[in-house]
Amino acid sequence: MQKKSNHIWVIAGFALAVLVSCSVKYSLNGASIDYSITKTIEIKDFPNRASYVWGPMANMFNDELKDHYARQTKLDLVRRNGDLKVDGEITRYEQHNKAVSAEGYSAQTELQMTVNVRFTNNKNHTQDFEQQFTATSTYETTQSLNSVQEELVTQMVKDICDQIFNATVANW
Repeated sequence: MQKKSNHIWVIAGFALAVLVSCSVKYSLNGASIDYSITKTIEIKDFPNRASYVWGPMANMFNDELKDHYARQTKLDLVRRNGDLKVDGEITRYEQHNKAVSAEGYSAQTELQMTVNVRFTNNKNHTQDFEQQFTATSTYETTQSLNSVQEELVTQMVKDICDQIFNATVANW
């Protein structure tokens, strides 16, 4: 019985030694930022340059993008000369038929939003890029766009902000 007890102590001691000697860096939000090098981010307002414009959309997008980085990183938001810089414009906001009913009428409509993003990493310019990010939402044609627009745009804005965040600081 004592031999078994000694083995348990040896194994526990070995496991403890391994745990103490190893270190793992992880982040719950997916960001992989070296805060000793990168301290600030500059996020410019994205104007709405889409041919179809819904008034509140640009403000919703700009606020959510800034809030997204504030919630998920320790970067300070600055007006100019940021270590990281995100700017661009909303380029598309449109709807089109997605599904047709048996009677030949539109059954579902898809709403689509596209944002063009320019990212500059002033600490490592090899990570700079310009890319478009798109999100879609679908609604039943029996509903009017006015009745679902705010909810759908909110979903698309969050989706695009997640995409931008992952592309800029998550390095996946």
